[in-house]
Amino acid sequence: MLKYPEIDPVALSLGSFELFGKVFGPINIHWYGLMYLFGFAAAWLLGTMRTKKPYSPVTKAQVEDLIFFGAMGVVIGARIGYIFFYNFSAFLDNPGILFRVWEGGMSFHGGLIGVIIAMIMFSRKIKRPFIDVMDFTAPLVPIGLGLGRLGNFIGGELWGRETDVSWGMVFPKDVDQLVRHPSQLYQAFFEGLVLFIILFWFSRKPRPRYAVASLFLICYGCFRFGVEFVRQPDAHIGYQFGWMTRGQILSLPMIIIGLIIFFAAYRFASGNAKTETVEATK
Repeated sequence: MLKYPEIDPVALSLGSFELFGKVFGPINIHWYGLMYLFGFAAAWLLGTMRTKKPYSPVTKAQVEDLIFFGAMGVVIGARIGYIFFYNFSAFLDNPGILFRVWEGGMSFHGGLIGVIIAMIMFSRKIKRPFIDVMDFTAPLVPIGLGLGRLGNFIGGELWGRETDVSWGMVFPKDVDQLVRHPSQLYQAFFEGLVLFIILFWFSRKPRPRYAVASLFLICYGCFRFGVEFVRQPDAHIGYQFGWMTRGQILSLPMIIIGLIIFFAAYRFASGNAKTETVEATK
């Protein structure tokens, strides 16, 4: 068994301050929040690099707007998604919990929907096809996903199921004090590093439209579906259909839709190529 490092989830505390006769604070900056900022910064740097490619639909000057739209989509979508996918009954009892973000609760799948909506708005703003923008944006996402999972690990939350593997850990917030999989690190590795390498390599040269974005859906869906087998399901939800978690249920459509779009993208591209060849030989 490995010892959980117990890193203070508060990266910086600015103390209290008085304003208009009232005391505010202390203001605590958590590592989880900083991971979001680091993820957006990494996306900006990588996006700026990708604009140098001749087939980039986004210019260097437009990257800042892309990151702004994306950030709004991630934060708003992730919060709404968590409430609707994982805590809807509590929302019905008290709709105000939607705005209590300091209590935690963000959903990747909600964030994905939020980013899609944000990219629709951004693509209209720059007058470029939506799917071209999504193919451009997909490789920018995994670094932020990986950093977010590291934030979960530092916060000692979203741990794995009970295990007897030698690298298992006891998380201090776990009331059962069981040895568990550090599933946050598994997700950081697969959804962050591995997914980034795959998409960065795949998008290094022109691909058919929809191919890069759909590959993101396939790979993330598969990685998340797999890791969910060792991740502890939410206590108030538990298992569904006997063995599936809510995360697996939400990831399965990603895999199916991604596969359909990916193969359709190459089939359509192949059909176009054959048509162009016939036209050229006439």
